[in-house]
Amino acid sequence: MRETLSRNSPSKMVAAALAVLLTCVLLSGGACRSEEGRPSAAGADGRPARIVSLSPSVTEILYGVGAFDRVVAVSDYCEYPKEVANLPRVGGWNNPNLEQIASLRPDLVIFSDPQAQFVKDKIEGLGIRTLSVPGRTLEDALKSIELVGRAAGNVAETEELLAHTRATIETVRLRTERLPRRRVLCVVDRVPGTLRDLYTASEGSFIEQLIEVAGGESVAPPARAGWGKLQKEAVVALDPEIIIDLMMQRSDGQLAEDTQAVWRELPQLRAVREGRVHALREPSLIHPSQFVADAARRFAELIHPEEFTKKER
Repeated sequence: MRETLSRNSPSKMVAAALAVLLTCVLLSGGACRSEEGRPSAAGADGRPARIVSLSPSVTEILYGVGAFDRVVAVSDYCEYPKEVANLPRVGGWNNPNLEQIASLRPDLVIFSDPQAQFVKDKIEGLGIRTLSVPGRTLEDALKSIELVGRAAGNVAETEELLAHTRATIETVRLRTERLPRRRVLCVVDRVPGTLRDLYTASEGSFIEQLIEVAGGESVAPPARAGWGKLQKEAVVALDPEIIIDLMMQRSDGQLAEDTQAVWRELPQLRAVREGRVHALREPSLIHPSQFVADAARRFAELIHPEEFTKKER
């Protein structure tokens, strides 16, 4: 998650944690006008024919709306779908390889709002159309699906994906609305193998909103932009009933750890005493894409296992 959040969010990561995103572009048949008013190439049907995504959540959305076959490159941190392994990688969160992007002749590059300050002007300076999408709140995640899907020209698929995502979230909400609100701390990043530099999802973030949907109450204190840093002493004072640990592991396995053993450093915590520390290591769960629906369900299973049993999964 360290590369999913911007420095203005919890840490250098991600959103991951959080997720942060984009797409790039091509040259094909006829010309059309971009949102910025400059000429932009497109396919014969008027849709962007070559898209570059600079964010994991954007890539996920492009796949979800049926436009992944037109993606010609992705960021270094995109992992879903598995077919991204066959695509060129064009760099990190705030430092994509502009020369490589230009050589791919894209007609659309998509990224997240926090990335815009680093990449928007540079990419548009190459004459390439861009799209920046929001990702802080749950409504932002849904708006991103709409913006990406419409920009790709897949309107019907986008409406279907939005309807399914909203319906899944609402189903979870209805199942938990009369259940007790359990106190949850969601950790989105920390130093691997330790409880140092703890970053949490707080008020205003889509993860905090998903915890509420899932029948929980986030105990993290308010923080700038919905992500905050806590000391261990503060965690002890908060004494959550449930800890959801979303710290991501590198694909090479170098960050493998025993999460339960890490949290036993604070045996006085109720969540530790009762065995309710849960490690989730699926990157898509911290991305503001259609997978917010899956995250709502997974959170609900952890917060209210008596309602969401293994038998139902």
